[in-house]
Amino acid sequence: MDELISIITPSYKSEKFISQTIESVLNQTYQNWEMIIVDDVSPDNSNEIIEEYTKKDNRIKLIKLAKNSGPAIARNKAIEEAKGRYIAFLDADDLWKPEKLEKQIKFMQKKDCALSYSVYETMSEEGELKNKFINPPLKLSYNDLLKTNHIGCLTAIYDTQKVGKVYMPLIKKRQDYGLWLKILKKIDFAYGMEEPLAIYRIMSDSVSSNKFKLLKYNYLLFKEHEGFSAIKSFYYLICNIIIKLLNK
Repeated sequence: MDELISIITPSYKSEKFISQTIESVLNQTYQNWEMIIVDDVSPDNSNEIIEEYTKKDNRIKLIKLAKNSGPAIARNKAIEEAKGRYIAFLDADDLWKPEKLEKQIKFMQKKDCALSYSVYETMSEEGELKNKFINPPLKLSYNDLLKTNHIGCLTAIYDTQKVGKVYMPLIKKRQDYGLWLKILKKIDFAYGMEEPLAIYRIMSDSVSSNKFKLLKYNYLLFKEHEGFSAIKSFYYLICNIIIKLLNK
């Protein structure tokens, strides 16, 4: 029997894209999943759209937070409620290719790995594919990842049987980066797939659309979450900058 996969999706002002995101999950060739969408007190009509999907398919679940709390708390609430062996992440404006779950779970079982990720493609806010692919290294250790976050959140899956439920750190930005570092402290390596299995939407007003804006949050992650000295934090920040420049 296929193992249950819990898909973690925070939702805030997602009415424009959430239908496409949910449809990309419904179109998966691997069908033993639950999609846990956590509404972060969104002021738009996204909840009405999500609720229509929950009526049609009981694998889609909507949780509403009482107050706006940010994506880390929203994702952690979904992880807390998750019943699946595998935890996968998909933000409310990104898309998966139809064979994403099937291929990635087979890959994880074959590699016997606890954390996996893949190449992903980028598209504009309007959904136009840019013919640009983000190609991470195919094997990453904790020390490798400190130098830059190679793992796209929309591609990551981890195995709770191997590492337990691991939650995102409660920091303003780079929560996903913090999560991969937490998991890699428990295991030797994460493994990547060469095939592009997801599509990342570049939002014009998103902080993550400008990688250099994220660098200050990387420094805070190293200093406050990883507990590094200022010098060590600055060293890894420089590594991040050099790698970003080389990959531009």
